[in-house]
Amino acid sequence: MKATDHTDRSEIACDPSYGQSLLNRVLTSFDAGDPRLTHVRELPPRAAQVTEWPEWISADVRAAVQGIGVDAPWAHQTRAADIAAGGGHVVLSTGTASGKSLAYQMPVLTALQQDPRATALYLSPTKALGADQLRMATELTDADPLRGIHPAPYDGDTPQEIRQWVRANSRWVFTNPDMLHLGMLRSHERWGRLLRQLRYVVVDECHTYRGVFGSHVALVLRRLRRMAQRYGADPVFVLCSATTSDPAHTASKLIGAPCTAVTEDGSPQGARTVALWEPPLVGGGLTGENGAAIRRSAGAEAAKVMAELVAEGARTLTFVRSRRGAELIAMDTRRLLAEVDTALPERIAAYRSGYLAEDRRALETALSEGSLLGAATTNALELGVDIAGLDAVVVAGYPGTVASFWQQAGRAGRRTQGSLVLLIARDDPLDTYLVHHPEALLGRPMEASITDPHNPYVLGPHLLCAAMEQPLTDAEVLDYGAWELLSGLARQGVIRRRPGAGRDGSARWFVTADSHPHDAVDVRGGIGAAVAIVESETGRMLGTTDAGRAPATLHPGAVHLHQGESYVVDELDLDEGIALVHAETPGWTTSARAVTALEIEEVTEERVHGTVTTALGRVFVTRQVIGYLRRLPSGEVLDMVSLDMPAQTLPTRAVFYTVTPELLRRAGIDAKHVAGALHAAEHAAIGMLPLVATCDRWDIGGVSIAEHPDTGLPTVFVYDGHPGGAGFAERGFARLRHWLTATLAAIRSCGCASGCPSCVQSPKCGNGNNPLDKAGAGRLLAEVLAELGDDDEGASEP
Repeated sequence: MKATDHTDRSEIACDPSYGQSLLNRVLTSFDAGDPRLTHVRELPPRAAQVTEWPEWISADVRAAVQGIGVDAPWAHQTRAADIAAGGGHVVLSTGTASGKSLAYQMPVLTALQQDPRATALYLSPTKALGADQLRMATELTDADPLRGIHPAPYDGDTPQEIRQWVRANSRWVFTNPDMLHLGMLRSHERWGRLLRQLRYVVVDECHTYRGVFGSHVALVLRRLRRMAQRYGADPVFVLCSATTSDPAHTASKLIGAPCTAVTEDGSPQGARTVALWEPPLVGGGLTGENGAAIRRSAGAEAAKVMAELVAEGARTLTFVRSRRGAELIAMDTRRLLAEVDTALPERIAAYRSGYLAEDRRALETALSEGSLLGAATTNALELGVDIAGLDAVVVAGYPGTVASFWQQAGRAGRRTQGSLVLLIARDDPLDTYLVHHPEALLGRPMEASITDPHNPYVLGPHLLCAAMEQPLTDAEVLDYGAWELLSGLARQGVIRRRPGAGRDGSARWFVTADSHPHDAVDVRGGIGAAVAIVESETGRMLGTTDAGRAPATLHPGAVHLHQGESYVVDELDLDEGIALVHAETPGWTTSARAVTALEIEEVTEERVHGTVTTALGRVFVTRQVIGYLRRLPSGEVLDMVSLDMPAQTLPTRAVFYTVTPELLRRAGIDAKHVAGALHAAEHAAIGMLPLVATCDRWDIGGVSIAEHPDTGLPTVFVYDGHPGGAGFAERGFARLRHWLTATLAAIRSCGCASGCPSCVQSPKCGNGNNPLDKAGAGRLLAEVLAELGDDDEGASEP
């Protein structure tokens, strides 16, 4: 770390704010002519909008809330609470630290106090968030007037004897969608007391329920409403969300009923300095796959930035996308700080899931109190946990959605003081694009969460669960649009339709006696059966993954990380559902290489734009892992190791486009460069789809071919990596022109000569990123976009 003064940065104001002064300190440790800093923006402070307490709130509840330091509610809290108390489903979509919890605590606690039999349910996507909200509810109900509410947890860690007590006594149960599905709905008779008087269901951080996970949760919530109705209840749903696009539509789709959105944030917020940062290309002759340029890692940059901030006395949180990354950044930051002050390394820690609950709580307390100056964390600290008074947030790699970025950014300056937010780009097309096109991040609205509850691969298993909980009527099957689907399952012998089985003489659908449908549903959205990861020497199970992903992540020789420890896979047995590993730190990472073939089953939508045809369809993707790369931490590739793994076929949905030979001639792409241009355009498009769809590049895949047998033309496909699809391909088709425009800009923004991971290389390419023609991809996409014009944005949003 340099001690020289920073002088001339045109982006920085002459009279800097607190956030700008922190950024200036960071910049002093880098060369004055360094192009890392790509954009700086000042966001002004926001004043609080305070309201009176609602007239309907219980005096005891108001006293309890005031007792924990809330003098009066903010406007959005009162608005949401009024809607819920009036019997309307509501979604509160406001920023981090805007006090969303109070919006549901007021109506829930008031209802539970006024009716001694009333009950409520709270659902969260993570244990840490659920535990934090339970702690707050316990504190609020500690006094005599509210003590009979007995808020209590019900999750996988709850002992059996405690579960019995919860079923018999708790009137506010804190759980998650997984336990609601497996432990409550499957055994609903044991939960009759809670279901019979269920007044409120709180769904916290509902923006996290997207893709296949969101589709599963949407169906679990529909089943909950169905079971509550059976017991005579009609609960009000209160949903809390980060700021997202069209939260009313998203929440309504999630619970299957109309929701009112409250989006105007009345909480105070300090000024923020938001900076975008691109690590430089590494010199010295180091190259990656196929001789590509290597960029300095986001993790290495983040450690140096965090060290500078902590040395300045700024309480700093650094978000990173992996557990291992969090540990490494914390370790590197400690090493850098040891050169400045030997006491500072002790004030840096890593925070991630996998730690014991008491360890996490101790770290949270240390961060809030200031004894801990910095932490490198996964998104485990993105949701819910209340940490006040942070000065800076460093985001090491775009977290995947605008909503997540602002959630993480909101951890800094959580009340009124100024703060710094710094996004450091990873070696990735989307990250590269965003730091060079700041309006795509800072100036665009939040994404809508994509769910598809009608995906037959998700809907079918949930209807079997619903039929086991209570036989389905013909009307219910028709409401789900699932007559053909259930008829197919009936032919398989897992469900039967019995005419005259209802009390009114109508037909009912029953699961067969030997069916156990609940066990077959993974709410988190895994593909196929679970594969256990077992340490061969001790027999200890480290975790699980799903069979669909196992060949690419747990093949023999794969390096597997678990809670910061490194293991190498010895054997993968898909038939037995087990992967055997041993502890080893080999000094390299592995990434699978596979060959992929795609067959079009049906084209569901198609548009012709001259020499370009765009389409959406159902496809079969056959993928076979054929080997893996061993890569050093610097990015340098050691070698490719061959494998012989079984092929897997995935029925899913894809968005694709074809081009004619005429377009290729106009683009100046001859026959020997067609495959490379298509391949590079495909890779870049995969990297950029998260810009328009709330997905990760690992949720999707792609295929490109110079003459596809089903189209007879050069074709580029991008498909969902989940059976039946997850809604991502539909979103890509609906926003195709916008998506491909950004893809072209990402290619042009990258400073490499012939292609690298920041533009057209893919970390999971089955062909070893060969052939790739970056220049050809740019010319191809320019011609495609010229043909598309402004016509293709009219597709309906999924």
